[in-house]
Amino acid sequence: MKIVVLKFGGTSVGSIDRIKKVAKIISNHIKTKKKIIVVSSAMAGVTNDLISKTKNISSNFAPSEYDVLVSAGEQISCALISGRLNHIGIKSRSWLSWQVPIFTEGEHKKSRIINVFKNRILKYLKSGGVPIITGFQGVNNKNRLTTLERGGSDASAIMISKYFKAEKCIIYTDVEGVFSTDPNFIKNAKKIKKISYEEMLEMSSLGAKVMQPASIQDARLNRVNINVKSSFIDKPGTLITKRKNISKDRIITGVSFTKNDSKITLVGVVDRPGVAASIFEPLSKNSINVDMVVQNISSDGKETDLTFTIKNEDVFKTEKLIMKNKKINFKSILIKKNVSKVSIIGVGMITTPGVTYRMFKALAKNKINIQVISTSEIKISVLINKKNIKKAVNALHKEFNLDK
Repeated sequence: MKIVVLKFGGTSVGSIDRIKKVAKIISNHIKTKKKIIVVSSAMAGVTNDLISKTKNISSNFAPSEYDVLVSAGEQISCALISGRLNHIGIKSRSWLSWQVPIFTEGEHKKSRIINVFKNRILKYLKSGGVPIITGFQGVNNKNRLTTLERGGSDASAIMISKYFKAEKCIIYTDVEGVFSTDPNFIKNAKKIKKISYEEMLEMSSLGAKVMQPASIQDARLNRVNINVKSSFIDKPGTLITKRKNISKDRIITGVSFTKNDSKITLVGVVDRPGVAASIFEPLSKNSINVDMVVQNISSDGKETDLTFTIKNEDVFKTEKLIMKNKKINFKSILIKKNVSKVSIIGVGMITTPGVTYRMFKALAKNKINIQVISTSEIKISVLINKKNIKKAVNALHKEFNLDK
């Protein structure tokens, strides 16, 4: 049995007209004689509206009830898709996570899928039906509904593809695919035909909004090929696949950027073994994500200046946690909000010398000062003044010929 998983995002099912269009897309896939499993997000805006209701009800809304409430959005969209398919003569029904069932573990609001039972869905597929499965949700060992992190419908589709050994997983969204940079920001951005899991993971974590990093990681670990394409226009999308399938002559694949970073510097930290752990432990326990980290040791080795970046919304909490941290001693804390991270990503840089030089030269030519540098095997990130984002992205996009 050859199976294809189709996942539709919130904008793709954002209205009745859009759902009718989705039904046509599903109908066209059925004509290929493959068995189709559909995974749907909630209609655009529905989940945010449900979340706002929890805030109006209580400042301490129970996480278990939160999951029951926000998972209702997917239930609505799946029922509407199924209803439309039946209307046009295609046998279909909606499946909630507990009906499959899809088992999860972990905390409410951020659970992870650990098992998908196949028998009921396989039986339904063999009967000629098209199952429409709710994304973003599962059920735990206490028989309570759980939700995955935001963007979790992608994770649902990827894990369903894994367990059903799907031929492919197609993620339908409101963009044509993955671009060399944000096409709404840089007009010369080009659609990427193929991108590796690792490159896509870096781009997602560094600001690209196409898919959540956790979903990309799931796809990489389970070797699920993903096609990202638009449900609005019928054009080829982007294939996210193994690194060995990527052209070796491409040095840089894309340029990513963020707009909501802040730089924190602790000046004159008394240096000792474990001091960095003492600084970051309370931040970790309070779910504050620390990104770029740079440490400068004084010549006598007694003091260090430690710089790191966080999201703007975490600045107040971070400053408060640091100031009351009795395990560290430092002279002062400096906070700078108007900064942004710009990154170049590409598996080609592993075997290509001079990439760092070219990046820094392009920024210098445009009089853009670098404040912090962070690197990995396939990525170089720099922290710059926020006002220079567009100039920096344009310069790097041109330097590495991404507009051709």
